[in-house]
Amino acid sequence: MKGQGSPGAARSLITHRDSQTLSSPRHSPGNDPSQRTQLRNPDFQKQTPGPGEASLAAPRNSPPSREAPSAKMKFNPFVTSDRSKNRKRHFNAPSHIRRKIMSSPLSKELRQKYNVRSMPIRKDDEVQVVRGHYKGQQIGKVVQVYRKKYVIYIERVQREKANGTTVHVGIHPSKVVITRLKLDKDRKKILERKAKSRQVGKEKGKYKEETIEKMQE
Repeated sequence: MKGQGSPGAARSLITHRDSQTLSSPRHSPGNDPSQRTQLRNPDFQKQTPGPGEASLAAPRNSPPSREAPSAKMKFNPFVTSDRSKNRKRHFNAPSHIRRKIMSSPLSKELRQKYNVRSMPIRKDDEVQVVRGHYKGQQIGKVVQVYRKKYVIYIERVQREKANGTTVHVGIHPSKVVITRLKLDKDRKKILERKAKSRQVGKEKGKYKEETIEKMQE
């Protein structure tokens, strides 16, 4: 019939295709790494792990091995050093915590007198600014302790507004030195307690005369 080739031509076409497939570089035995190893080393046998055996090669996407934690750790695991967490606690602190944060150092004379280094600042304390734009000015009395903004207002530290009125400038308590304390019954108790604990801390770890004599005997 017209349009159809002879059976011999079809057979020759199939044979030609098979020979092309076998001779193509993709199917050549030299491109398979295992076959190449076999050709070089006839004793090589491709080993496949059994059902109970784990493969020796590590997986490609395996995570890096983590080292064992070091012996040095923080004393308290609940105390964080994260900056954002510390800032959050600082600016969301309640009033009784803000009172402690807003402490000011005492002057040299008061430190020698009471054996106390710093005290939470309060209204009617006399202070002197020692750091910042307003440092070195005269000693002034604390007019207000504004815990919401962590600032204090001093009677002589003021500035003039654009409309001509004068307002107090807020200063952080760490930038002032207390030169005179407003004393009352509760504050005297605080000073006594602080001085006592400070003295105990100094004596802690020191040998007394009696113990030294016993050790020498």
